[in-house]
Amino acid sequence: MFRRLDVTNEQEWMDAVRATISAYGRVDILVNNAGTGARSRVEDTTEQVWDTQMNIHAKGAFLGTKHVIPEMRKMGGGSMINVSSIYGLVGSESSTAYHAANGAIRLFTKSAAIQCAEENIRVNSIHPGYALTPLTRRGYENPGYFENIRSRVPIGRVGTADDIAYGMLYLASDESSFVTGSELVIDGGTTAQ
Repeated sequence: MFRRLDVTNEQEWMDAVRATISAYGRVDILVNNAGTGARSRVEDTTEQVWDTQMNIHAKGAFLGTKHVIPEMRKMGGGSMINVSSIYGLVGSESSTAYHAANGAIRLFTKSAAIQCAEENIRVNSIHPGYALTPLTRRGYENPGYFENIRSRVPIGRVGTADDIAYGMLYLASDESSFVTGSELVIDGGTTAQ
């Protein structure tokens, strides 16, 4: 089932959860995966850019988690996966608001994991590195830019959507039943440097 959702709108989250329960009777897995990019240094970051990044990334993950917890509680547990970024772990020369918003997801995830652990609701974050996705495709079409990005990855290539999805699959599965409050970094070694 597809449903359009503005992740920054609490009522739309409530409607989406209600529609999911109506269609399927339960929610077992939530992946908060909304995101945008914003490349600017601190002094060049406008208040609007800051607010947009915080709203889409951090507020979106918060609202999704908030409204799915009660449904998972009814079912005796579940798995929530908040997609952050390697830029939620390390800094860079730009993307100030993006870094801050993804760092917020990282620590929000840990707090939610502690709060939900006794109810068998697991909450983890994934931190993708450079990957070819619909969001990055246009920028990667510039050969010089793409080669600069690729050269930063020790494994010698950028990731794919499937590379990230397999991490999500693990965290959603029973095989990760003892994993909560964790950060799964999927970056080809970028942050190991």
